Amino acid sequence: MIEARSITKRYGDFTAIEDITLTVGPSSIYGLAGYNGAGKTTLIKTLAGIYKPESGGAYIDGQNTFDNNTVRDRLFYVPDELFFLPYATMDTMAKFYRGYYPDFSAKRYEKLKKVFELNGSKRLRSFSKGMKRQAEIIFALSVKPTVILLDESFDGLDPQKRSIVKELLLEYIAESEVSILISSHNLSELSDVSDHIGLIKGKALIVDSPTDDISERYRRFCVVFDKEINADIFENIDRKGLKIIGKGAQLIASEDLENIRDSLNQMNPVSVEENTLSLEEIFLFEMEDSTYDFSEFFNEE
Repeated sequence: MIEARSITKRYGDFTAIEDITLTVGPSSIYGLAGYNGAGKTTLIKTLAGIYKPESGGAYIDGQNTFDNNTVRDRLFYVPDELFFLPYATMDTMAKFYRGYYPDFSAKRYEKLKKVFELNGSKRLRSFSKGMKRQAEIIFALSVKPTVILLDESFDGLDPQKRSIVKELLLEYIAESEVSILISSHNLSELSDVSDHIGLIKGKALIVDSPTDDISERYRRFCVVFDKEINADIFENIDRKGLKIIGKGAQLIASEDLENIRDSLNQMNPVSVEENTLSLEEIFLFEMEDSTYDFSEFFNEE
């Protein structure tokens, strides 16, 4: 199990993440999303025991991860920026990991090389970005860890390889009690493979929810009236993303949905339509502080 307990991490005067708490249980995949610079990599490196937080702590099965070799023997971290030994081939890196991880499975390593069709005798520096990513995922699964931390690990993979990686992670989850945390910019990828989703914004975790439940917390309301309207009639409704076109309005809400339904119906509209949001729409809803009108953007007069 992975735990972040009120973690705050600073670089000098800059606070990268603040008071973040989350849990990734056994046999679980946690998807972590956020803009570049939101703090995803800082959080993952803190969970991996690479960074020491200013306050709070990172724990694997109840043990603090920082400077703890016992914990690291059970953990594998795949960073966004991959690093391999100079002039190393896949096979020489496999020997390196075999010496570090006592449960390394040579049999699993050979099977995974065939699945990804990678040549173990070729130098890794000759691999494409996607091939390097595949190689590191092979190592991650071969060491048989109980915790895997993947930072942007779908980046650079073609659709077929992304599908293979997802299937392998789900199969590994099924056969063991491994805890996996994945960060990605690809929201559809996260929703496909994760059973829990977290969104980081402004140094904090603003969403932390089971994937199956998250869409139930958000609604898009489309309201039509029998006369022209303006934004003033919605000023007492807690909403974002209000758009008005003639007699119609669209708004998005995430809090107090029952009262919003009642308030809209009390306006005597011609119709009220209600829909759930996709994970990408929820991400944009939570991340955007403002909307932009591009209708006159290219008009230089």
